[in-house]
Amino acid sequence: MKVAVDAMGGDYAPDEIVLGALQAAKEYTEEDLEIVLVGDQAQITQSLDRQGNWKDLKITVHHASEVIDMHESPGAAVRKKKDASVVVATSLVKQGHCDVAICAGSTGAAVAAALLGLGRIKGIERPAIATPMPNLTGTTVLVDSGANVDSKPKHLVQNAIMGAIYAEYVLNIPRPRVGLLNIGEEESKGNEQVFATYPLLNQLNTVNFIGNVEGRDIPKGTVDVVVCDGFVGNIVLKLGEGLASAILQLVKESIKSSGFWTKMASMLVLPALQGLKKKLDYAEYGGAPLLGVNGGFIICHGSSRAKAIKNAIRVAKEFTEQDVVAHIRENIAKEGVVTNE
Repeated sequence: MKVAVDAMGGDYAPDEIVLGALQAAKEYTEEDLEIVLVGDQAQITQSLDRQGNWKDLKITVHHASEVIDMHESPGAAVRKKKDASVVVATSLVKQGHCDVAICAGSTGAAVAAALLGLGRIKGIERPAIATPMPNLTGTTVLVDSGANVDSKPKHLVQNAIMGAIYAEYVLNIPRPRVGLLNIGEEESKGNEQVFATYPLLNQLNTVNFIGNVEGRDIPKGTVDVVVCDGFVGNIVLKLGEGLASAILQLVKESIKSSGFWTKMASMLVLPALQGLKKKLDYAEYGGAPLLGVNGGFIICHGSSRAKAIKNAIRVAKEFTEQDVVAHIRENIAKEGVVTNE
């Protein structure tokens, strides 16, 4: 298996991207996994050399002379910069040289590169980002978390089919419960988009649709896959990340401002707090797959550091091993989405 990593995308590229790749290469040294770092060869090689001996690891460098910046128009930049690192990484997947690509740069550019470079699975009109979010019992998959901000009901139906596949085959959730994000559980609530989507989801044969769910159901763990458009999903995701960070900071400040005995007692619960921090840390989840494109493509947080990149490579490995793209094709065909909108 070959994983193409855009080494130039993200706030801390290329050093943190390279370090994460090195950590993954060392972790999977016994497996048939090769990591291809895509970007400026001189910068990447210098970064590798700073980390010490790496030439015995299964890491290679593929040169790309351009980078797409965060402020650039995604579609225009992808079309103009043919040798941009994210475009070249996607091309390696398209040409069969690599099995999956990873990008921590501009999400818009990543989605555009994947769409233009890989194309869509037949029956999927718009791809969706499937982001895992921690809950009280495990993980809930949020689909879509930012790829498509203006969705029609048929797009949400496609999101449900794809999200259920990812939850089942990668997260190992048997017959995942799929819910439609709404302002209430009752069928009588919601906007026109939700009203039109509900009966369509109810007719699916490959999806375990449990009805409308509310935002609070995500952390409670009463649903495994939450379906929404990318506008709402991205707000939910960013709110969740910010709230988790704020809670941990408030606990830390509260302990600091407490008396001696409270500080001593806090040492007893420190392992539990560290476990909580780990569960809420997005870096533990690595990256989110872009579902619906004709190939493996993992999107990482723009502020990803080495740990997140290492875990994204794990996600890419699992995504490829479970042949998620093929399963999506199969279920889309079963539901008749290809021929019947």
